[in-house]
Amino acid sequence: MKLGFIGLGIMGSPMAQNLIAGGHEVRLSSRSGAPRALVDLGGIACASGREVAQGADIIFLMVPDTPHVEAALFGEDGVAAGLSEGKIVVDMSSISPIATKGFASRINALGCRYLDAPVSGGEVGARNGTLSIMVGGPEATFATVRPLFELMGKNITLVGDNGAGQTAKVANQIIVALNIEAVAEALLFAAKAGADPARVRQALMGGFASSKVLEVHGERMIKRTFEPGFRIGLHQKDLNLALSNAREMGVSLPNTATCQELFNACVSHGGAGWDHSALVRALELLANHEIGS
Repeated sequence: MKLGFIGLGIMGSPMAQNLIAGGHEVRLSSRSGAPRALVDLGGIACASGREVAQGADIIFLMVPDTPHVEAALFGEDGVAAGLSEGKIVVDMSSISPIATKGFASRINALGCRYLDAPVSGGEVGARNGTLSIMVGGPEATFATVRPLFELMGKNITLVGDNGAGQTAKVANQIIVALNIEAVAEALLFAAKAGADPARVRQALMGGFASSKVLEVHGERMIKRTFEPGFRIGLHQKDLNLALSNAREMGVSLPNTATCQELFNACVSHGGAGWDHSALVRALELLANHEIGS
């Protein structure tokens, strides 16, 4: 198939690579240009979203936030300028569910179809093609794109209409943040009490407290490996979506708000680019104790 992929960062590059490896012709565009490695694999570098859309039947986006999606779609030389009737736009970014519904309507008005399909699984999932993909949009459009999703992910779910995929992703980010905070508190408690946090983690992995966060991010906390798979600044953005939408609905998310404050503390210490497992550093400051010490 003739595909396009816009946004080739930590997540987008390996996702586009998996589409290329699947035998598809993939046009590429990113603010910093198409990575040489993807072009060497057969990707086609394009100068703009318009150029990508003109040559592709299905266009994927993977950019940081709501304004970036809007600019990529509707800005000067954006995707919308290169669309023709019948094409499909798939936004795999994590953005506002409300804005997503508006973007879908504008794309539909051009005679094209739209899916929101945010992902979970981080850089490792993107590389391995094992992402969880939460999709919002028409069932027939989902069926058309599903074989391509299967090149990038394993757990692929049509959640509902446009916007429902983004709603599911916000819910995902609430759960992940609270799990990171719980693991950080537990390992910090163990370390402060004089136990070996690595052995505590090993013991907990065999019980009801076991989780992917304990497995992956617990190890990061102990080994102090905070190079980003998923940056704190991006998780902050997702929790802002959760808290702002919750306010509109009159829903209280007290523990989500606490996690956001801990992320804020990390950012104030220069940590916007740290992996989100580094939330533990804010708790370590409060305890005057580092897990690895």
